[in-house]
Amino acid sequence: MSDILGAVWRKSTRSGANGDCVEVADNLPGVVGVRDSKDPTGPALVFDPAAWRAFVRHTRQH
Repeated sequence: MSDILGAVWRKSTRSGANGDCVEVADNLPGVVGVRDSKDPTGPALVFDPAAWRAFVRHTRQH
């Protein structure tokens, strides 16, 4: 598993106040972390930055 120590997590400004959000850490060299805000100490998914950009681009288009 990639090291995500030092990750700075953020969520969309469009997220509601209920805490059911996806958080993203894109400040790390060579990886993008994604986690569930309800379980910040739980597992995180780790993506290659190019794969994450492709996912976000596809999501915005559809």
